[in-house]
Amino acid sequence: MKPEIVFGLESAAWPALLVDGNGVIMRANSSAAAAFGAVLTGEGPLLSAIWPAENGTTAVDFLTRWERSPTPVVNLKFRAPNGPMVACTVSICTFAKDGRKWFVFQLLPLTASPPSTNAPAASATSPATENKTEADAGLTLKQRLDCALQLARTMSLDFNNALTSILGHTSFLLSKAEPGHPWRHSLMEVEKSASKAAEIANELAMFSQQERQQARRVPPGNLNAVTQRCVEFFRNANAGQINWHTQFERELFAVRFDEAKVQQALTKILENAVEALNGMGQIAVETRSLELTEPTQDGNVRLNAGTYVCVEIVDNGKGIEADVLPRIFEPFFTTKGSSHRGLGLALVYGIITNHGGGVAVSSQPGTGTSTRVYLPAEKQLVRESTDTEENLNGTETVLVVDDEDILLTMAETILSEYGYKVLTANSAQKALALLSRDDAHVDLVVTDLVMPTMGGREFVERIHQLLPNIRVLCASGCVLPPDQQIGLLFLQKPYTSRELLGKVRQALTVEPAEQSVEQSAEHNG
Repeated sequence: MKPEIVFGLESAAWPALLVDGNGVIMRANSSAAAAFGAVLTGEGPLLSAIWPAENGTTAVDFLTRWERSPTPVVNLKFRAPNGPMVACTVSICTFAKDGRKWFVFQLLPLTASPPSTNAPAASATSPATENKTEADAGLTLKQRLDCALQLARTMSLDFNNALTSILGHTSFLLSKAEPGHPWRHSLMEVEKSASKAAEIANELAMFSQQERQQARRVPPGNLNAVTQRCVEFFRNANAGQINWHTQFERELFAVRFDEAKVQQALTKILENAVEALNGMGQIAVETRSLELTEPTQDGNVRLNAGTYVCVEIVDNGKGIEADVLPRIFEPFFTTKGSSHRGLGLALVYGIITNHGGGVAVSSQPGTGTSTRVYLPAEKQLVRESTDTEENLNGTETVLVVDDEDILLTMAETILSEYGYKVLTANSAQKALALLSRDDAHVDLVVTDLVMPTMGGREFVERIHQLLPNIRVLCASGCVLPPDQQIGLLFLQKPYTSRELLGKVRQALTVEPAEQSVEQSAEHNG
């Protein structure tokens, strides 16, 4: 990773610095330059130039100590030349490249230092002051989230591209390997590791997704089916050790939701419940439809009058201490030790609230924990569907467009094996040139949405200007809300060979007219 790539933080609204191990400021974004002025200009400005003695150590010593015992968020003070000292909440991370190490400092927010101890003390704290303090605390937490979101965006895209190739090739080879093949066990281990890495990449992508879900663009779904699938996964993994009790509402209201994201949220809650039992205990899972005639409060969640579906997950594990419970949704907060990332419940909170819902948690130490997920629903009953075996083969011509050659090779290998004729292009310009040829007979274009020179969105528009009725399947490592997904179908990176084949087959069975209607609705909506 190059320093230039990290400074996607150049446009951040808060000061950000890129510092080497010797305390030399390699890059400063425009907000930092505005805050600290000319001291950050010129060759090799030093962090010590804005580092006051009040921090209790020198800048270089701080970097050394921080590296031995890293803390994602610390409180520090900085001083602008000829200006007041300011107290900052600072997010710090490191990365290494070619034997060199850099530190990324993000300063949130720049606020005035505490008043002098000689200042007269207030006789009492007014309600207005209390409200301001609470508002300031909320603002600080939001800015910390913004900081983490910006970092997550810079990491997840490249990570997803590499994992897509690994996971695609591995799952493809596994589908061809006989049960007794000597390499099958190793391939399964590679797939398992890649799947775990893909989970982390998706967490980063989901965590960085700030936009609220536009549920109106998603067809009503069955929350029972998703919940049951999550339960079965853990039930099979913990057979005989944990007693599972399920009660699914037979007349469940329909919910408009992103299935992959909500499944991720429920999986995280169930994972915490299983860990709390330490191998022995009971977990109860219940779904129910709710009709509220007046606003209702459940812990920290306020529900307006309306219809909801509630998924409640209850364990009889060790519970959560009272002083810990208010912090469980904070990013990077964890009680599980340094080996855990601590993003789990922050992800759950973000996913559910982006759907317009809420998450309530109640717990007593030694008794257990109850987590209740509320999602807005429509007062109509969900329709049960039966799964049928998919036919993933095809004979159509598919053009795959991606600026990553490893992904082109992977897609061509998999699709060709299942009967498709595959064309590839590593840029939008090359793809348009190919589509413009008189002898080009392409049935489907599979394109990445994030490419240099010409982005995927502009590329899709150009395709439909050239060939109005052609089918298009868009793929990306970004997590996009449904109303921003161009085309009728969207493929989330990283994906397995089966997911690629399934989406391609699905895209080819959709009438082009339906796709055009969908796109028109998106542009007009």
